Amino acid sequence: MAEILASPGRAARLLRIGQLWLPMALVVAVLFGVSGGLLWDVGLNYEGLSGGAASKIHPSTYMLVLLFAWAAFASGDIIGYLVHVGRRRPASVFLLAAAALMFAHIAARAAPGLAGTIDTNLGPPLMVLLLADFDERSKQRIEITIHVLMTANALMGLGEFFSGYLVFPYRFDGAVFPTDTRSTALQGHPLVNAAVGCAYLLSLLAGGGPSLPKLMRLPMMALQFASLVTFGGRTAIVVSLTLGSIYALTRLHRMLRRGRVPLLGAAAGIFLLTFLPLAIGGMAASGFFDALLLRFQSDGGSANARVQMFDLFAQLPLRDLMIGPDASLVDSLRRVIGLEWGIENPIMRSALYNGIIMTGLWAVAIVLFIVELVRFSRPGVMLPVIGFSILLNTSESIGGKTTMLTKFAVMMLCLFPLALRRTAEVRAPGNDGTRDLRPADRARP
Repeated sequence: MAEILASPGRAARLLRIGQLWLPMALVVAVLFGVSGGLLWDVGLNYEGLSGGAASKIHPSTYMLVLLFAWAAFASGDIIGYLVHVGRRRPASVFLLAAAALMFAHIAARAAPGLAGTIDTNLGPPLMVLLLADFDERSKQRIEITIHVLMTANALMGLGEFFSGYLVFPYRFDGAVFPTDTRSTALQGHPLVNAAVGCAYLLSLLAGGGPSLPKLMRLPMMALQFASLVTFGGRTAIVVSLTLGSIYALTRLHRMLRRGRVPLLGAAAGIFLLTFLPLAIGGMAASGFFDALLLRFQSDGGSANARVQMFDLFAQLPLRDLMIGPDASLVDSLRRVIGLEWGIENPIMRSALYNGIIMTGLWAVAIVLFIVELVRFSRPGVMLPVIGFSILLNTSESIGGKTTMLTKFAVMMLCLFPLALRRTAEVRAPGNDGTRDLRPADRARP
C-alpha cells in the first residue's frame, strides 16, 4: 500500500476513486452561499476593518487549502504530488507564485491588503489544481450543485427586490448603506452577483451545463437575466444582451445556411417573439425596471470615478508608482479627488497600491490562468470568458478582496468539462510514475 501511495500518478487515481466530489461540493456551496453579510450575522467581520486577521479570509479559501493539503498528504509523496499537479496546470502554479510574491511585497511595505491577496489569488489556482484529477461524473455532481445555488441566488434576489427586505445586506464594519436598495442574495455584493450571474447566463446560452435538461435551459436563462435587474447590474445587462445577441444571430445564421431548422426550435422562437414584448411591457408597467432606470440615470458618480482615477497617477512620483506608493497617501489623494467608493478598475487599483512592476507580473499571471481555463474546457467557453473579462474591468473586482475568480474558475471547468481521457496523463512506470499523454493516446477511450 505504501508503494502505491508513493506514486503521484497512482495517487491521483486514488484521489478520483476516493470521491473527492463530496468535500469539493461542500466547498462550492460555501463559496457561492456564504457572503460577508451572513458571516457578520454569525459574528465574523469579513468585509470590514475591525476584528481578527483570521476573519478576513473567506471560509471557502480555508477549505480549499485544507482539501489541497489532504490531497498532497494522501499521495504519500508531497513533493511528487506537487510536481504532478504543477506539470498538468502550470499557469495555476504561476499564479500561486505571483500571489506569494505579491503577499511578500505587501508585507514588506506594511501595506494593507494581505487578506485580499489570499482570497483573490490563492483560491482560484487551488480550485483548478484540485479539479485537474476529477472525472466527468464528479464534475457533473459539482455542476448540479452550481445549478442549484445559482437558481437559489436568483430567486432570492427577486424575493428581496419585491419584498424590499435584504436578508444578508452588504455591510462595512456592520454599517448598512440605506441608499443602496439593490438585492444582495447569496453573493453579498450586488456587483459580484451581477458578474457571476452574467457569466452563468452566458454559459447556459453557449451550451454549458450538460446535465441541465434542454427544457429547463431557457427558463433558467430568463430567471438569471431577471435577477440581473434586481442586482442593478447595468454593465452586466448590456454585456449579456450584446454578447447574447451576437451569439444567437451567429447560431441562427449557421442554421439557415445548413437549411435545417428544428421545428420545435422554430415554434419556440415564434412564441418568444410574440410573448416577450408583452412580458417586458407588463414588467415595465409594474415598476420592475424603475430601479434599474434610476441607476442608468444617476450612477452615484461611478462613471466619473473611472475618469478621475487617472488623476491619481499624475500626483505620484514615478519611482513610487513603480514599486508601490504609500497606501495612506493614496487613500488621502482618493478622498481629495472624490474617489471614496474605490478605484473602479483592478489593474489601476493594483498599480496604485502595489506598484506597476508587481501589478504587471500579477496581470500576466491572471491572463495565463484564464487561458489555461479555456484550454481545459469544452468549446463554447469563450462566450462567458469574454463577458466576465469585460465585467472584471468595470469595477475594483479582483483588484481588491473577492472570491469572484474562484467562482468563475469552478463554473467554467464544471459547466464546460472536457472528457478526462482527453486531459489525463497516461500512467507508466518511471521515476515519478507518470509520462506525458501522446497524440496516439488521445483517440483511445
